[in-house]
Parts: sequence; C-alpha cells; structure tokens
Amino acid sequence: MNYSLLTSSNPSEVKSDCLVVSIFADKKLSIAAQQIDNASNELISRFLNVADFSGKCGESHLLYADTGLQCPRILLIGCGKENEFNQKTACTVIKTASKKIAKTSAKHATLFLLDTLSERIICEQSIRQSILTFADSIYRFDKYKSEVKDKSKLQQVCIAFTTEPPCDVATMLEQGKAIAKGMHLSRDLANQPANVCTPTFLAETAQSLGRQYNSVKVEVLDETEMQELGMGAFLSVSKGSKQPAKMIVLHYNGANDSSRPIALVGKGVTFDTGGISIKSSSNMDEMKFDMCGAASVMGTVNACAEMQLPLNLVAVLAAAENMPSSEATKPGDIVTSMSGKTIEVLNTDAEGRLVLCDALTYVGRYNPEVVIDTATLTGACLVALGHHICAVFANSDELAKDIMEAGSDINDKAWQLPMDETYSKQLKSAFADLGNIGGSTAGTITAACFLAKFTEEYEWAHLDIAGTAWKGKDATGRPVPLLSQYLINKASNKH
Repeated sequence: MNYSLLTSSNPSEVKSDCLVVSIFADKKLSIAAQQIDNASNELISRFLNVADFSGKCGESHLLYADTGLQCPRILLIGCGKENEFNQKTACTVIKTASKKIAKTSAKHATLFLLDTLSERIICEQSIRQSILTFADSIYRFDKYKSEVKDKSKLQQVCIAFTTEPPCDVATMLEQGKAIAKGMHLSRDLANQPANVCTPTFLAETAQSLGRQYNSVKVEVLDETEMQELGMGAFLSVSKGSKQPAKMIVLHYNGANDSSRPIALVGKGVTFDTGGISIKSSSNMDEMKFDMCGAASVMGTVNACAEMQLPLNLVAVLAAAENMPSSEATKPGDIVTSMSGKTIEVLNTDAEGRLVLCDALTYVGRYNPEVVIDTATLTGACLVALGHHICAVFANSDELAKDIMEAGSDINDKAWQLPMDETYSKQLKSAFADLGNIGGSTAGTITAACFLAKFTEEYEWAHLDIAGTAWKGKDATGRPVPLLSQYLINKASNKH
C-alpha cells in the first residue's frame, strides 16, 4: 500500500476513485463535505434530508456522484461530536472507511477525515493512527492459500486536508508508514507456521534485515557459543528439540558511538509445547505465537531503521523451541544461568523466563541506557488485563511512566502492575537459588520478579504481551507501535 499527503486542497477538484469525508453529530457537514456538497448540486444534503444518518461515530454510507466532481464515489463517515474528535475517534472512523472502501473496486482513495483538527498533538496522533489502522484493516496473511478471495483492489491512500494542518504532517506520515512496515514484518513472522518459523528462520530474517539497512548489523550466537558463555538456563529450553537455539543480536546505529544504546530483548520461543510439563491439546496450534516478543522487537528495529532515528539500539532475540523428548529438561532439574544463579525448573512450561534471564544478563555487556524486554510470558496476564492492554513491570517508576505515555500516544496501551519482594518470596526453592515458578497465585507478577533477579545492574522494564500479541488466530503486531513511539520520544528528548 502506498500512502501520500495532500494539503490546502478543495475536494471537489481532487481526482480519486473515492473521496471520504466527515459528517459530524446532528448531520453537521465538515468543511470538505460542505465543499463537495456545493459542487455536486447538494448531493450530500439531499441524502441527509431523507436518510436515517445522524453522524454518529462509525456510521457510513456510499454515494455516487454524477455531476460537479472529479470522483465517482463519496463515502460519508459519521464522526460523532466535532469537538470530541480524538485519536480514538480517528481509529474508529478510519477502520470503518477502510472496510467500506475494500468492498469497492476503488484503487485510489482520498481521506478528508482529519480535516477539522486544530490541535497539534491530536493531529500528530491521528495521522499516525490513520496509517496504522488502515494497514491493520487490509492486512492478510494468505501465503499458504492456493486461492485468495476478496482481495482489496486499493493501492493508494491519500490523507488530505482542505487547509494547512497544525502539525508536521510529512514527518507523521513517514513515522506511520515506518511503524506499519515494522508491524507487517512482526505479524508475518508470528503468523508463519512453526515448521517454517524456527529459530534458524528468525536468524535468517534478521540477517536479511541487516542486508536491507546499512545502519543495522546482525550477529547470531549458536548453541556452542551460548554454552561457552554459560547460558545453562537458555539451553535447558532447547534441549528437547532438534531445532538448535539461536541468540540473535541486532545493532542499529543512528547516533555516535559514545551514545549508550537502548536495549530491547524479545522472547522467541517459536513453538511451545510446554515440554515435559506438556500443555493441553486445546488451541496448542496458537503456541506458534510464543515468539511474538522476538517478532515485535525485530519489527521495531525495522521501524527504527526506516525512520532513521538518531539513537543507538541493541536488540536481542532469544530463539528456541520447547519440545518434550528423552533429552528434554525435566521438572526438578537444576540449571545454572549465565549470571551464576542456579534455577530449579519446577515447571518446564515456564520456559520463557529461562531464555530471557540469560538474554537479559548478556545484554548488560552493552552498558545500555535502559533495557525493555517483551514476552508472551504468562497466561495469567490474559486473565488480568484481557486482550486490550499489556502489563508493564519496571525497577524504575519513571521508565514505566515513559512506556505508558508512549502507549497512550499511539493507542497501544500498557498498565503498570506491582512488583516487590513480597512476591519474590514465592520463588523460593528448596534446592537452588530460586525456582522458575512462584505457585498458583500472582503468576504474572512472580514471572516479572524472576526476571528482575537478572536485571539489577541497569534500568529495566518488562512487557507481558500474552493478551495483546495475537487475537483469535492472527498476530496483532503489538507492541511494535508502543516500542516505536517510546524510541521516537527518546530520540526527540521528550524523556
């Protein structure tokens, strides 16, 4: 999909296959709608005079113009009260518009839906959100379909304004496109079947990214190298699989070498059977999504490189497959992590924290400014927050605040949960320094407390995306928007 901008334009003079305009509450026409109405012998007014169309947010109706316009289709979108239009409204109306346009034969659409925005912040948020929402609506993973049905013919989307908008629309457009591209990569990786998307496949994809961008360098550690580094926790997860584990490290260099990097760490368990503590068969196919943390980190690197952000970034993807076999780690086994801490593996289905703890120790060698890990870590997170908001834990309240603000800025929200020594006591082991589970209660919190034991040397946050990384049978691409916005804010010295 191609995205473009058009400012200070009269929609009645725009050549397009479909013009999309706002109708506010009580049938109030936006500036663009009024200009179209004036040029088309009151096409819109005549419709509204007889139609049950009030302008409620999310309403839509397609009109066909026969006079006065350069465009055959006029799509009316209800936008609610004009003075309440915000990022959330933009998301709703763009989603409605994209679905309606997809049902037509239009190849080019011009959207005047953000035309009345006067506040810079809302304008910036809404432009980025428009691109992300449109990209999400048209995304399909049909690589393995022999016949693709109902494919949209739309090729070009133009975000248009009748006046000069109150923000740097060109920059917002480029940011939106870059984040959408990163989300697309993340979703494609996560939606791949596990017999394709192995740890080796993830490594090859990262290397391909390195070939695309001069600013991205990639190194891949194999199991022998990880063994030499003492990553006994990480390697305990891959023992039962024929697929070799990989630690994938991507370096994005957008600032001078003296600038400390921001570190992102992603859980990349490409399929999680639970190991010897095997999961139930119900919906086990969805365990291919257990690498969404790694996929989102790689997508964020992609977005960062596209935007050419002036900062340094190091991304570590901890990739392994968790399978049961005669060589698999058993409940009760004790392993030694890279940090030297010993771990009693009380449940082999709590494997994400085992690959992450060694990755979190490893990333410390880069003297990072902050470290953020992303993982589909606990089913308990889905119980606590559902599919709407991811959980954030941090050893710095300021970092947690920055992450939540970034999520709010781009409609990819996170919420901070508590993490203190009271919960850490649940990780006590009779035979090792700590156990890898903390009992049946507060599972999301005790998982974060486990990771915190390996992040004491730097500022760190953990995102549990178990409820937001996929929905149904489709990856969402989250939290690529949140992480990208956080990096945008850091690059602009907002935090």
